[in-house]
Amino acid sequence: MKLFKHINKQTLLAASLMITLGFAVGCKRSFLDPDPLSIYEPTATFSTESGLKAALAISDRHIRSYWTNTSSNTNSVVIGTEYMFSDLAVYGKTDLDVNNVNFNFADGLKPTSGAAGPGGNDGNYINHYWDETYSGIKYANTVITYVDKVAGLDESLKNAYKGRAYFHRAFRYLALVFQYGDVPLVTKIIEVPKQNYRSTKKAAILEMITQDMEFAVQWVPEQKDMIYTGMVNKGACRMLLIKCYLATGQFQKAKDQADILINQSGYSLVNNSLGTFYPGGEPLTWPITRNVIWDLHRCENKLISGNTEVIMGMPNRGAQSNIAFATMRIFSPLYNASTLKDPDGRNAMDLYARNSASYRSDLDYGRALGRGIGTIRPTGFAQNGLWYVNGAEDTNDLRHSTASGNWVKMENLKYVTSNSTYRGQKITLKHPTTGAFLCTDTIRSYFQWPHYKLFITDVVNEANLTSNAYTGASTGSVGDWYLYRLAEAYLLRAEAKFYLGDATGAASDVNIIRTRAKCTRLYTTVTIGDIMDERARELYLEEWRHMELSRVSYCLALSGKPDEWGNTYSTETYDKNAGTDLSGGSYWYKRVVLKGKMYNQGGINSNNKTFNYKMDKCNLYWPIPNAAITANNRGILSQNFGYTGYNGSTAKWQTWQEAVADEDKID
Repeated sequence: MKLFKHINKQTLLAASLMITLGFAVGCKRSFLDPDPLSIYEPTATFSTESGLKAALAISDRHIRSYWTNTSSNTNSVVIGTEYMFSDLAVYGKTDLDVNNVNFNFADGLKPTSGAAGPGGNDGNYINHYWDETYSGIKYANTVITYVDKVAGLDESLKNAYKGRAYFHRAFRYLALVFQYGDVPLVTKIIEVPKQNYRSTKKAAILEMITQDMEFAVQWVPEQKDMIYTGMVNKGACRMLLIKCYLATGQFQKAKDQADILINQSGYSLVNNSLGTFYPGGEPLTWPITRNVIWDLHRCENKLISGNTEVIMGMPNRGAQSNIAFATMRIFSPLYNASTLKDPDGRNAMDLYARNSASYRSDLDYGRALGRGIGTIRPTGFAQNGLWYVNGAEDTNDLRHSTASGNWVKMENLKYVTSNSTYRGQKITLKHPTTGAFLCTDTIRSYFQWPHYKLFITDVVNEANLTSNAYTGASTGSVGDWYLYRLAEAYLLRAEAKFYLGDATGAASDVNIIRTRAKCTRLYTTVTIGDIMDERARELYLEEWRHMELSRVSYCLALSGKPDEWGNTYSTETYDKNAGTDLSGGSYWYKRVVLKGKMYNQGGINSNNKTFNYKMDKCNLYWPIPNAAITANNRGILSQNFGYTGYNGSTAKWQTWQEAVADEDKID
C-alpha cells in the first residue's frame, strides 16, 4: 500500500511545511498573498531532513494544481486554459459574456483585466498560472537554498534532494518561458523584499534549467529504488531533460536521452489489458468493450505496479489528498438542457435519479457519461479531422472508437425524457421530416468527446440514489492522473529525429504509438504536423497543449525545418507579430487558425447569438500580469509584444548568471 502511505504522509508533510512558513493550512489564497517578485520568507530554517521532505511533498502535490479544480470555481479547471489557447478546444459556455469568455483578444486580453484568473471567471486561468508557478518555484527554491545546510546527509542523498527540487523548478520555468516568454528568474529564497527585478531572456533560462536537469538525471533515483509512488524520479527527470534539449536546439542529445528512457530504463508500453476492468458508470446505458486504451486511462490503474508505462503520476485520492477534478462536468456537452429537443419539441435528455419513477437503467446517461456543462468543447478538428491519416479516417483507432465505448458521438445517444414518444430512439441533430435543427446551441450542447479520458467514478454521487449529476473525481474518488508516460517519450524522440532530418525514423516512432491503439493507417514519413497530430490523439488532457505548441514553434525556428505547410521561422521574428491574418506569426498560430478552424473564422451562430472567436498572433505569449509589473516598482519588467506597455528597448538579462548575481541586489 505504498501509494496510500505516500499520499497521507506527503499531505501531512505539506501541511507541516505551511505551518512552518507561518500560514494557515487550507487557506490557499493567503499563501499566495506575497507577490512572487517580492516575497519575504519567514525566518524558519530547514535544518533537518524532514524539512526538505516537507518542501518536496508540497511541490509534488502542487503540480496537480495545474490540472484540477480550484476552491473558488468548480465550473472549469486550470488545464482547460492550455487547451483553449490551442488547436483542440474553445470556450463553450455560450450563456456568458461573449467578449470576455470567448477571448475577443483585440479588446479582451489585457495585462490589467483580460487575464483575470479563476475568480468568478470560467474563461481563463492565465494569472493563476503565473501566481501558482512562482509559488511552485518558491517551494523548490526552499530545498535548493537549505539542502547544503542540513547536517548528516551524505553527498548522494543531498544531491538527490537537490535534483528533485531542480526538477520542480525546471518544470515550472519551462512552462513559464513558453507561456509568457522572457520572465523574471528567481533561484533562491530572498531574505528581504526585492522589487527591482528584470526579465531574463528565454534562451538564458532554458540554458540554466538544462544544466540543472543534467545534474538531476545523474543523482535522482529510479522509481524502483524509491519508497513511494508519485515522487520525482530519474525517469521523470530524463523526460524533462529531453524537452530541455529540444528547447535549446540540442536535438541529438534529446534523441540520445529518449533512447535511454525507452530502451534502458525499465519502462515499456502497455499493449494489452491492464489491471482491473472498470466497466464505467452504467454498462446497460453505455457498454464498454474491454480494451487497452480504456484500461490504461482508468484512474485506478494509472499508478499500479503493473503499469509499466507510467513514468510519473500525480496521486489524487484519499480524504486528505483528494482535489476535485470534474472532468465529465467540464469537458462533455450540456445535453440535458432545453437547447436539445426531440422532434416533438420536448427536452431530449432529462436525467433521472435512480429513485425516480421515470428512471431507466438503460437510459442513465448522467451516471454512465456524466452530467456535462460544456465549459470547454473540442474543435471540429479535434472531433473529426484529427483522425484522418494520409487522407482517410483510421476507423480502427481505439482512441476514436465508438464501437468500444471509448468515444462518444451525440448520435450514439438516445432520447431519455419520460413523456417523449421518441424515448429510447437515437438522437438526431435535425428533424426527420422538416430538416430543422433540434439543437439550438451546437457549441455547448452537441459535440463528440473522448469518454475514456473523461470518465472518473464519482463516488459521492454514486452513493446517492437521489443524484443525477455525476461530475468526475469527487471527495473520496480515485482521480490519479498521468504527468509523464512512455508514449510521450516516443513522440519526443520522433520530434528530435525530425529536426535531425530523419523523417522516416520519426515515422517509425509515431507508428509504435499508433499500432498500440490498433491503427491500420501508418506513416512512411512524417511532418512536424503529423507528430503534433499524434500528440493530440495520444496526450489529450495530459500535455499542456498551448505550451507544447509554443515550444515546438521555437524548436522549428531553431532547427530551420519547415512546418507541414512549408513555412520556416526565425527566432528573431516568429514571436514578434500581431494581427489576425495568416501572414507571419508562429507555428502555434498557424495550427490554431488553420487546424482548429474556430478562431478567426467569422461569426458562429449558436443559441441566437453570434460568437466571434478571435485569436491574435501576439497571443502566443500571454501578457505579463500588470500586478507583477507594478509590484516591481524599483525595476522594469518586460511586457510582451502586442500588449499595452510593450517596449522593445526594455533592458533584460542576457544570461542566467547575470540574473542570479543580481538577486541579492535590492536597490
